[in-house]
Amino acid sequence: MADVKMVSLTIEGRPVTVPDGMSILEAAKTAGVLVPHYCYHPGLPVAGVCRMCLVEVEKMPKLAPACATSVMEGQVVHVHSPKALEARKGVLEFLLINHPLDCPICDQAGECELQDYTFAEGRADSRYREPKRFNPVEDFGGDVLYVQNRCILCTRCVRFMSDVADEPVLNVSERGDRAFIGKAEGHDLTNPWAGNVIDLCPVGALLSKDFLNKARAWELDRAPTVCTGCSQGCNAVVETRDNVPVRLKPRPNDAVNQYYMCEVGRQSYREFARRDRADQPLVRINGTLTEVDWEDAVTAAVGALSGKRVVVLASPNLSNEALFLLERLVAQLNGQGVFRVARGETVPLPGVADLALREERAANAAGARLLGFAEVTTVGSALRHDDALLVVGDALDGVTPSELAALSSLVFVGTTIPTAVAERAVAVLPITNTVEEEGTFTNLRGRVQRFLQGRTAPGVARPSWFVLTDLLAATGGAAEFHLPADVFAAMVSTHQAFAGLDYESLGMHGLPVLASETATAGAAI
Repeated sequence: MADVKMVSLTIEGRPVTVPDGMSILEAAKTAGVLVPHYCYHPGLPVAGVCRMCLVEVEKMPKLAPACATSVMEGQVVHVHSPKALEARKGVLEFLLINHPLDCPICDQAGECELQDYTFAEGRADSRYREPKRFNPVEDFGGDVLYVQNRCILCTRCVRFMSDVADEPVLNVSERGDRAFIGKAEGHDLTNPWAGNVIDLCPVGALLSKDFLNKARAWELDRAPTVCTGCSQGCNAVVETRDNVPVRLKPRPNDAVNQYYMCEVGRQSYREFARRDRADQPLVRINGTLTEVDWEDAVTAAVGALSGKRVVVLASPNLSNEALFLLERLVAQLNGQGVFRVARGETVPLPGVADLALREERAANAAGARLLGFAEVTTVGSALRHDDALLVVGDALDGVTPSELAALSSLVFVGTTIPTAVAERAVAVLPITNTVEEEGTFTNLRGRVQRFLQGRTAPGVARPSWFVLTDLLAATGGAAEFHLPADVFAAMVSTHQAFAGLDYESLGMHGLPVLASETATAGAAI
């Protein structure tokens, strides 16, 4: 492979060396200099229509759009020169002529690029005295509302639908001061990937119906997580208000999802915000599930499993750490570990290689396979007469009473209590969900990725790895773990596929396991 030609230049007095062909705007990022911009986005074709990224380049007769001008050897670029600042101030003044002053009621307030750049580089007052243009809000279909008054015609949404989603339903209609984003007749934004236009919009022109008026940007707490909607493992940010998840947004990762996320993943935040949570350990006493302390619940659970053939039904949305501890528990009890995976239609995003809403609708089926769990289509196919069933994370959806009729005992470790569990369980141990604990998932390509805690758990629910450590210790297994990182280190030391990995090296973008071919076995390509 030929060596990449490098170019050296100076941006705002800082020497920079970048690959030849890179834009000045991207080169400035490497120097820690942000060039204001609206129409430019690294995941979209360059349009150069907003003229907000104008910079002064020595020996060039005119100001240059940084997004569409390639670096050259010896260039000297001034981003904040008086000439560049005056030009951008003029662009902002034109954008604000018809833009409504409704920041106090706009969902984008607090994370709006028009607000930020106007504050940093705009005029202190307005010279415009005429009435502003007004147009009604339009429903674009799906989860998208279009507020035409706020639109600055950056065309990010148009380019995403045309060049990335390969469904050109949006366009710039009319011209001049009458221009607006139009929708093709008979079409709307019901594409599973169309919600990304909301994230791409730099102002409050495209809004989520689901998130509308739920929270202000400054009221939200944020934590990096991994989407559990399918086996793609899209990187995401979970946003909570008053400890309640209200939104999931994509987090950039070039190796997995670039800048995008499908609608199935976005709406999965609802599962994390359920109010019917199991939040106290329960033990069946005189035929009724009764609240007890954790020690008594663990003792009752171990007693129900001892001396029997144990089948462990694990959720493929459990972390690698939880599945590793379950693998040890299966070995300790001479049992069998199985899991079920919900499936759906594969929906690719055409403009991004290897990004799709995958057939397997679970985050860690690959991890379950690597850790020795076998996939089953029905729970009953794994059970024999007089077995003990330990359910961890699986909600038992679709399981009939007849499938559980022959069980000698049932122990449930999960977040919500299904009807079948309420009727038969000997013990219920409440655990946290993905946004309430820390751990890792392995996606369908064998990439191990971390997720962090984004909210506190309800009641006295404990992290899954914590509860399973207690169960393992109570059955006589070796379990000296105080952090999820300790569990991960033990897994790495005993499973060659994960060799060489640790939380620090994974960072927040993850790394592939050695046995990626094993991890992808059975995954939808």
